[in-house]
Amino acid sequence: MYEEYLRGLLAPLGVYRLDRGSLSGAELYALGRGLDAVSARLEEVERESVTATAEGEGLRRREALFLRRPAAVTPEERRAAIAALLQIDGDSLTPEAIGRTIRGCGIWARAEELGTNRVRVVFPGTVGIPAEFEQIEKIVLDILPCHLGVEFYFRFLTWEECERVGFTWVIVDIQGYDWEEFQMAVPIEKEWKRP
Repeated sequence: MYEEYLRGLLAPLGVYRLDRGSLSGAELYALGRGLDAVSARLEEVERESVTATAEGEGLRRREALFLRRPAAVTPEERRAAIAALLQIDGDSLTPEAIGRTIRGCGIWARAEELGTNRVRVVFPGTVGIPAEFEQIEKIVLDILPCHLGVEFYFRFLTWEECERVGFTWVIVDIQGYDWEEFQMAVPIEKEWKRP
């Protein structure tokens, strides 16, 4: 790329032999390859130095700034998680801001205020305890300030829902539910579906 560019610049002068077999041409070729390598490295450094475009080393270095790696997998999710974590400041303690930050880390959850210095973390659309909850709990507790009491809310079937749906023990037997399957037989909620 740069070799051709340099040839184009020097050819009109008519002073240099620019074929690869000549001394001038060989120097030009080496210089062009060197500039190509520098250009490629600069493009990589530029890409990795911006959170919105980082793919490898830039993401790893940013994630190393945090105690725990976000629960995100793809480069796009990892970039979103890092951006969410970088937004945390003194004004980030509203339930909406906390929820955005948690979701930005790849955790599908929302925060609800329970009163002074208490927050409930809810996992909408998830019945039971979310997969990888141990990692999720550590990330959420790292994100939230230590003075907040945190309560995790897990969704299971309630007796009220059993009555509303018309569950009876006969129906439970017919469905072949064991106790774990029965408590997970939550009616599908329309609210807060994952996009």
